[in-house]
Amino acid sequence: MVDRKTLRKMNRMNEYDAEETARLVQSWLDVFGRNRQGLNTEAYLWHVFSSGRIPCSSGEKARRNYAAEICCEFVILSNDLKKAVGTDIKPEKPPFSDCYVFPPNLAWTMAFTHEDGWLGPYFARHPRYSEINPVNIAKVRKREEMARAKAQGWR
Repeated sequence: MVDRKTLRKMNRMNEYDAEETARLVQSWLDVFGRNRQGLNTEAYLWHVFSSGRIPCSSGEKARRNYAAEICCEFVILSNDLKKAVGTDIKPEKPPFSDCYVFPPNLAWTMAFTHEDGWLGPYFARHPRYSEINPVNIAKVRKREEMARAKAQGWR
């Protein structure tokens, strides 16, 4: 279910079309959806985390890990895999009841669930996180640098 009020509040950069969304889904599955056979992942992909098939943190630890991540762009993918939105603001309360938030390079993912507090949320890192995530940090630093320069009169 889409929380349209939350979606409108977000500094939305773009809504991905069906083809782009399908590519994002496949990329997410390639990294975080391995070993999903035999689980109820057709209904909820986040069961790859609840089942322990993908290393992750859950609950409050997942929230702390998520809060610590910085990035310039975030993808929000609905659990039905039909809708994806890109934003430059990290969602605190995503617009879908079950969804996945991640940077475009998939350095990490946060899975928000409708079972919050019982099952989830879940936070997982890409197996090559230490190689991939520095790109996200560098982009944030560059954006901050540009903002400081602009504030000092640079164009």
